Amino acid sequence: MQLSARNQLQGTVKEIQLGGVMAEVTVDVDGKELVSVITRKSAEGLGLKEGDQVVVVIKATEVLLARE
Repeated sequence: MQLSARNQLQGTVKEIQLGGVMAEVTVDVDGKELVSVITRKSAEGLGLKEGDQVVVVIKATEVLLARE
């Protein structure tokens, strides 16, 4: 599958928390955690489970940066 989104990061599903309507999916990307909130239906449709290899696609109109 090809996407126009440039920000694509490979990672491993670390945890999935299913709610009534939404699912919170935590993905480990090179030792850093990214969390995606998607619909439960989407998570189930993708058949996501811990340990799965996934691609995190970030497509946003705003990305904030902070400096420590």
